[in-house]
Amino acid sequence: MVNGVSSAAEQAEQLKQDGNLYFKKNRLGAAIDAYTEAITLCPNVPVYFTNRALCHRKRNEWARVEEDCMRAVRLDPKSVKGHYMLGLALLQRENYAEGIKALERALDLGRGAHTNSYMVEEIWQELASAKYKEWVHESAKRTLALQKLEKSCEIALQEKLVHDLSHMMDETDEVFSSTSEQLAALKLIFSKAAEADKPTDVPDYLCCKITLDIFRDPVITPSGLTYERAVILDHLEKVGKFDPITREPLHPSQLVPNLAIKEAVGAYLEKHGWAYKMD
Repeated sequence: MVNGVSSAAEQAEQLKQDGNLYFKKNRLGAAIDAYTEAITLCPNVPVYFTNRALCHRKRNEWARVEEDCMRAVRLDPKSVKGHYMLGLALLQRENYAEGIKALERALDLGRGAHTNSYMVEEIWQELASAKYKEWVHESAKRTLALQKLEKSCEIALQEKLVHDLSHMMDETDEVFSSTSEQLAALKLIFSKAAEADKPTDVPDYLCCKITLDIFRDPVITPSGLTYERAVILDHLEKVGKFDPITREPLHPSQLVPNLAIKEAVGAYLEKHGWAYKMD
């Protein structure tokens, strides 16, 4: 029995390798068949499902992508690719809330992943696009609601002005002056209310000192400087093992996730959805 199980696992792994080769050659049908056979032999291996989902994604077969990724994340709740492609599939059928949730889960799981499977930037691009579209929609609704409310308040003040003038004939100057002040105050209040939806500059401390973009996966060095993980790792690999700003020796193992900045970025984006916009 042990040999039988081992043989089935070995056959499934070989089929996965065959599928990977077919995929690289863009023979998607053959790749799907190979992954499907692997799944038949070993139905509890999540990577077989995510690999097949990737083939369906290239074919724009989003229902099948969703089905395979749902099975993958049930088998492995920490599957970055599973949550990522599930998010994409859900967005394709306009289930934005669940799609964004899946992408956020993929991003959270992807932070700090091994270099060979690191895909934070790819996930971020899709998440940022979805979140920005969501913000545009919600911002338009808020703007319209504020405009309607402001108009209603102006009408109420104008009606009050007419009423007061009819009862205070000897104090018309004071009535007009009071109404003007109230209208000005009203305009200021609604202007302040709309400020959250007006794009400004993202605070410097929330941006990488190299890319100048808002952080996705911030890490801090022993010298106290914070960088985008992928960017500083690329620098250490291609330029040299030193901090690009302080020039002090720096090794990848010395990089530590900056959880405080990560939380600050999350809080800022929650209030300022326009900051998700990619240039």
